[in-house]
Amino acid sequence: MTVRIGMVGAGIIAHRHLVDLAGMPDVDLVGIADVMPEKAAAYAEEFGTRSFEAAEQMIDATRPDALYICIPPFAHGAPEMLAVERGLPFFVEKPLAVDLPTAEAIGEAVERAGLITAVGHHWRYLDSVDQVRDLLRGYQVRLAQGYWLDFTPPPSWWTKAALSGGQMIEQTIHIVDLARYLVGDVTAVYGAANHRFRPNFPQSDLDDVSAAILHFENGALGIISSTHILHYPYRIGLWLYAEDLVVECREAEVIIQRPDDNLRIEPQVDPFACEDRAFVNAVATGDSHGIRVPYAEALKTHRLVCTAMVSAREQAPMALDKPKEMLR
Repeated sequence: MTVRIGMVGAGIIAHRHLVDLAGMPDVDLVGIADVMPEKAAAYAEEFGTRSFEAAEQMIDATRPDALYICIPPFAHGAPEMLAVERGLPFFVEKPLAVDLPTAEAIGEAVERAGLITAVGHHWRYLDSVDQVRDLLRGYQVRLAQGYWLDFTPPPSWWTKAALSGGQMIEQTIHIVDLARYLVGDVTAVYGAANHRFRPNFPQSDLDDVSAAILHFENGALGIISSTHILHYPYRIGLWLYAEDLVVECREAEVIIQRPDDNLRIEPQVDPFACEDRAFVNAVATGDSHGIRVPYAEALKTHRLVCTAMVSAREQAPMALDKPKEMLR
């Protein structure tokens, strides 16, 4: 069958998915909606489809089979609930929201509706990460060290916590999700963070540096560090340590070091294309087994990051079973 897809959002990440979708013979891009009509119109012209100012208007006019939701963190909530109301499967880019209650409410609605969903944690689709997963079946990871040490992104909303959610939610969540995928679930977290005035970003109210200590269910420890005060992407990835084993996971390569050999692996697949193909297949067939990050799974990562941020604010370790009302 041909899957009719509508895009909500006309930013950089939306374009990344539109390129993939436009190249699929079994996909019909029926419309692009954005609150900035000129951006939606530009993409609509590029990809040969229609533009709209509102998601609901697009849905009514084009009757899509599924939605892509690629919007800034602060805009989440209404588009996902609209998809649930209309019974439309949706792919949504991370982060799920700037807070936890919004994401929890969407997760509960999705579960009640039984919708097919996918979330853009694309690192899980890397074939190099698949090889790491296979390797780790023979080892017990004892320590995980993750990093997102980078510059401050240019969007004006990014440096406002109420709009981006902060670096841990907007960027480092990729590394936290990869740690969960490779090491396992987390039972407790202890966060720390600090903000200082930056002359080049006088309106910023984000934490400039942050860290989270993770206690994994299997006994491993994790240390995830973030900063956006640098002038280039210095270190982004996850380092894993087991007995006589070091694994360095970056998006562009994996390096495996053991006493008698070193191995460098470059991914042979485009993880964005893989996650898009998996979602389209699921919508077409009703079989979602190829989707590696449905909404419920992404919500576990989002919940962990939000808990780490509250822990940093309260300067106290927190268990992951902490009542939701404490994380508002």
